[in-house]
Amino acid sequence: MNENRPREWDERRTVKVSKYLSKHLRHQPERIGLTLDEAGWVEIDMLIAAATAHGFRFTRDELDHVVAANDKQRFAIDGTRIRASQGHSIDVDLGLPASTPPPYLYHGTVARYLDAIRAEGLRPMNRHDVHLSADRETATRVGARRGRPVVLSVDAQVMHRDGHVFHVSANGVWLTQAVPPRYLRLPESH
Repeated sequence: MNENRPREWDERRTVKVSKYLSKHLRHQPERIGLTLDEAGWVEIDMLIAAATAHGFRFTRDELDHVVAANDKQRFAIDGTRIRASQGHSIDVDLGLPASTPPPYLYHGTVARYLDAIRAEGLRPMNRHDVHLSADRETATRVGARRGRPVVLSVDAQVMHRDGHVFHVSANGVWLTQAVPPRYLRLPESH
């Protein structure tokens, strides 16, 4: 192989590293001996060393590629630190300011959850916040990860007027603590 050519990035490897990062930057940093700061940041060198010590090797070049190539921009790098942009199940304060949402936001799901959503609204489940999309296309892709997608409209402007707080992450995901059923527009048939 010509050493002067850029390395071809293996898509499976990229996904594997991305999932590893998600697991340890969002959910279980302690599993590999990491301690995130209160805002979810950790030194990149510490992350790479911890992963290597636990049998999962990747280079800084691979990490940079995964961060840059991730279509959802799940991770953010700030100098020598990295964190997940949102989706944490551990206690972190991303320091996101309250934001005024657009009139409508969207949530992608699948039909099997509609009865519970009709009764309880959208809840964060194992995360800190409910994740909402600014457009139907993104919500459709999110819902499609679990099957045939159903897109729900959220009357975000009315929620905001009624005192619900919204934040928007660095990668454009809208976050709120919960969406009560009265603010949802659900499809009638499903």
